Amino acid sequence: MFENKKILILGMARSGVAAARLLIKMNNEVIVNDIKDEDHHDKKVIKELKDLGCKLILGTHPDDLLDNSFSYLIKNPGIRDDHKYVVLARKLNIPVINEVELAYNLLPNDITLIGITGTNGKTTTTTLTYQILKEEYGDRVHLTGNIGYPMCDLIGKLKKDDIIVMEVSVQQSININKYHPNIALITNYSPAHIDFLGSFDNYKKTKAKMFYNQSNNDIAILNLNNSDVLNEMKDIKSKKMYFSSTSKTDCYLKDDAIYFHDEKVINTDIIKIPGIHNIENILGAIEIAKILKVSNKSIYNVINNFYGVEHRLEYVDTVCGARFYNDTEATNIKCTQIALSSFDKPTIIILGGLERGQDFNELKDYISNVKAIIGIGECRDRVKDFGNSLNIDTYIYEYLKDGFKKIKDIVNEGDIVLLSPASASWDQYKECEVRGQEFKELVKEFKNEVNEK
Repeated sequence: MFENKKILILGMARSGVAAARLLIKMNNEVIVNDIKDEDHHDKKVIKELKDLGCKLILGTHPDDLLDNSFSYLIKNPGIRDDHKYVVLARKLNIPVINEVELAYNLLPNDITLIGITGTNGKTTTTTLTYQILKEEYGDRVHLTGNIGYPMCDLIGKLKKDDIIVMEVSVQQSININKYHPNIALITNYSPAHIDFLGSFDNYKKTKAKMFYNQSNNDIAILNLNNSDVLNEMKDIKSKKMYFSSTSKTDCYLKDDAIYFHDEKVINTDIIKIPGIHNIENILGAIEIAKILKVSNKSIYNVINNFYGVEHRLEYVDTVCGARFYNDTEATNIKCTQIALSSFDKPTIIILGGLERGQDFNELKDYISNVKAIIGIGECRDRVKDFGNSLNIDTYIYEYLKDGFKKIKDIVNEGDIVLLSPASASWDQYKECEVRGQEFKELVKEFKNEVNEK
């Protein structure tokens, strides 16, 4: 299927490089094209691909590059589906897939594939699932997808009865055709990536593709508390199982404990990460673990020592009696609603970033504990208007470092300081993780200043 072919890889990010390595080993003629020139790529990777015999076309998308001599176009998930090569490939009947679909078609039959998606919580759920299964089954368990390694890197290394835990982003879902996990879980739906996919309805359908592809031998794990999930998945063929933080079902919360099929698995007092949304993430991870016969001891060992995923409501430190949390991955309003719902103490929140027309007024019902707002980035003036409309002290700055100086002036013992911007970071940062890392460095500097006094 993927041997002795001519293949164009569009995008030289991590997944594109992994696909190129694999396809070259399979005796294909591989051409990698990326709009960024050679100076913007890792020189070691460029040398490696050239030494393998891969042709690189960097810094441009030539109009005459793609023609009917190609058998496949493999697209990086971050590239839009209306890219000129994608449009042309479809006119030429050249299949357009991504690295996930490529790897899926090369997986051995005797492994278990777990796919986890959702608007919010998918990274936490994926990380917990991986760590719990790893605690029980050791090196049989592999992490891949939107976190971990590209799945192409696993091809040829998997053994019988291995388990793959994969976070699946909506961008990865766009160009899958057959991909479907043995166990698929969705945490929730809320509006996101509308600029990429055009509508919430299209977003839901795109995320659900791996569930649509499942057979009646597969399992779909659904959030019973999310009506959009239940409506979108009503006609899937796989066996449906559920988790809930409010109702008795397959995996559920009751009286400060989590149960699976009426067996108590853990008490919730061991959980270190705040918020009911994290209870739901833990419910989903436990449900997958119990389906795969994991012991309660392994589940306890992991959850008792789990302090969250970096950049997602991550506890950073306590300075002057105030607790600092890094939630830079909150790039939409829903994520920030969830973050604000996780605390009941006086809160200083940092909002703002890339101007995408996000409606900060949707935070009104979640703002009761907020004592001050720091607005940053491109949309800081709208943050100011929002804060003023609620009579909340609001201060705006172009840069996070300047806003942090104000935080040091107004923070008190017992406060929560929360970076949860409800905004993407691309107005100033290459990626939101860079913004989160800067916040953590500022907290560290603040603590050092306090200790030196």
